[in-house]
Parts: sequence; structure tokens; C-alpha cells
Amino acid sequence: MNILVTGASGFIGSHTSERLASLGHHVIGVDNFNDYYSLDLKQLNAKALSDKGVTIIKKDLRDEDLTEVLPKDIDYIFHFAAQPGISLTSTFEDYFTNNIIATKNLIDYALQLNNLKLFVNIGTSSIYGLEATFPESIAPKPASHYGVTKLTAEQLVLQKSREKQFDSCSLRLYSVIGPRERPEKMYTKLIACAYNKTAFPLYEGSAAHLRSFTYVGDIVDGIVSVIGNETKVNGEIINLGTEVEHTTQDGIDAVEEVIGEKINIDHVAARAGDQLRTKANIDKARRLLNYNPQTTLLEGVRAQVEWYKANFL
Repeated sequence: MNILVTGASGFIGSHTSERLASLGHHVIGVDNFNDYYSLDLKQLNAKALSDKGVTIIKKDLRDEDLTEVLPKDIDYIFHFAAQPGISLTSTFEDYFTNNIIATKNLIDYALQLNNLKLFVNIGTSSIYGLEATFPESIAPKPASHYGVTKLTAEQLVLQKSREKQFDSCSLRLYSVIGPRERPEKMYTKLIACAYNKTAFPLYEGSAAHLRSFTYVGDIVDGIVSVIGNETKVNGEIINLGTEVEHTTQDGIDAVEEVIGEKINIDHVAARAGDQLRTKANIDKARRLLNYNPQTTLLEGVRAQVEWYKANFL
């Protein structure tokens, strides 16, 4: 199969691209290589993909000439590209253009494809709001520009299923951790602070926040399982993550245990829009995709520490 992966040099997009290539698919990755975080990390991911036979195209999805630049013979689209997370440095325009306009442009491109079997939108538990413990049928209440614009992007994609213009689904991911996690995310930052003897900024009250910290390999298992299940997933929203909850403090403790170092904590003001609790309700994923994540928090942290040591120490 010919598979297009947007945001391919990013954290989860790169892992998914690698897995798809290992399954024998021809993978074309698209990324704009912006400077939201270290270009060195994106280039590192891109090289790993290139070594596995993945073709990488540098392209911004906000451009209007996608049909002229991207290949026409595509069977599946996995759409990861987005302005990620909750960031004080990201403007509403950043979220709007990267998450909504870019998705609309990609949809317009997809409508020109003759062999498209499925458009897979990669959503987020942030769509649910401050607490994300619900089944997919619950009304979303996003509490950040990120969540609001990701919900809009999701609905733009699913609209095409309702209109019967192409088959699509949206996968809402929960608190993904593991090798290649972005440098501003919790575990990479914790690991860096431990090795560099610097203070980890802990948002006020967040030590008690609950998360479904899910290993990236378990997330990718769910993502690639939609292939061959187009009829089952068409028009559906599906949660992917672990049902096991851990506090932020549990995460700090796990990193300290694996590295064997105490991490200095710097308490900072709470962040608006930060989720209080996420717990993946995966009944639907189990039923439709036989999804069953298995990796423990400690196993995931060990893998991430080994990746960090191999690339940054």
C-alpha cells in the first residue's frame, strides 16, 4: 500500500511511519520542519525514517498547492501534523492555521485521490476538556485553543464520511510517552533535568494530576490496526491509550528510579487549560480493533531513558 503520513518527522508520526514501512508499505512522509522545537531532533527522526526506506517531503500543509506537490496514488492518509499541546509561545493563529487550515487543505487534496481507502485523523484526549475519562459518545468540552482547533479538524475530516466523499476516522490519543518525545514534554524534560542537574518546572497542583501515560509502541499498535478495518472504523471516533492511571508524581518517581538520581523541582504557576485527569476509555477500540496496550510506565520510561542516553549524552 502507498501511505501518506503527515508530521512524519515528529514523535508519534515517525514511529508510525517506521512501523508501516516495516510492514511492507511504501510510506511517504510529509513535514514542514518548523522550529517549534529542535530541528536537530526532527532531522534525527527523518534520518531514521530515510534509513528505513521512507520518503520524506518537506512541505507546509498550509500551502494551497498540495495536489501539485504530493503524490496522487495514495491508499491511506495518517494525519499527525498539527500545532501541538498547550504552549505560552503559540498564538491562536498558530493553532488555527496549523490545525484547521492545514487539515482543510489536506482534505481538498484527499478528495482528488482515486484510490483512497481511509483518511485517519490523529486527534487528542484534549478534545474532551479538563477531564478525559469518557467514551467517545460524550459531548466534548475542550478547554484550550489546542483542544478547540483539534476538535474542529476532527469534524472537518469526519464530515467527509457523512457526505460519503471518502472513508475516514479519528483516533484520540492519550498522554503518549517514549523515545523521540518532544523536548518540552514531561518525560524528555525530566530525563534532561536529571542528567543535566537542572530544575524541572512543575506546574502548581500538577503533581496530583492523573494521566493515562501510554507507551508509543502501544499507541502505534492501535493506529496501524485500522488498516483492513475500514468498514468497521469509517465515521468513528476511537480512543487509544492505557486504562492505567498514574499521577505526575508517579512519573517523576519512575524517572528517578530508572536513572538513579533525585530531580530538583521548581514549582511554577499553574498553566491554564491543563487537563486534571485523563483515563482512556478503550472499550470501543477493544471491540473494533482488538486493542490491548500492555507496556507499563516503568518499561516505557526505561526505553525513553535509553533513547535519550544514546542520542544526547
